[in-house]
Amino acid sequence: METLRIGLVSISDRASQGVYEDKGIPALRDWLGTALATPWTSIERIIPDEQPEIESTLRDLVDYEGCALILTTGGTGPALRDVTPEATLAVGDRVMPGFGEQMRQISLQFVPTAILSRQVAVIRKQCLIINLPGQPKSIRETLEGLKDNSGKQLVHGIFAAVPYCLELIGAPYVETHEAVVKAFRPKSAQKPSA
Repeated sequence: METLRIGLVSISDRASQGVYEDKGIPALRDWLGTALATPWTSIERIIPDEQPEIESTLRDLVDYEGCALILTTGGTGPALRDVTPEATLAVGDRVMPGFGEQMRQISLQFVPTAILSRQVAVIRKQCLIINLPGQPKSIRETLEGLKDNSGKQLVHGIFAAVPYCLELIGAPYVETHEAVVKAFRPKSAQKPSA
């Protein structure tokens, strides 16, 4: 089975300068470790909120590192230094607006300021690039969705759609641990269980 290469990019002026410890990449790494049944490896970058640097990092992770999925964290608000969405859109071949719409829906369950988020997702070549929130709790909620105390899914997280999206763009087949997140695929796209 092919190892899935995932780019994890934390976009923060202060974390990139070592002013404080980055919490985004460890949160992503931990969540992916519990969610993915497919073998994977991460290529990680901590960079400042500079559009040219964000663009070159995303291009490098797709074009040279061969990532099939890139998850960014940080830089998606309305502040003047928040340029992650602009950089992501600049390197994308196609925009995937449903991801941003669903992320805002999830976050609105908790805070009214979720409407200030400008997270986007794009496809570049055979890679899906998604801008995630910066806070570890929000990262998990966005990826996994919201469940009640019995584990019943109340609001779907975005990651349920990621494996099928990757398959459609020619990236490796990805399987998840259903207790964390159940990947949705139409019956025609499901591989038989071993």
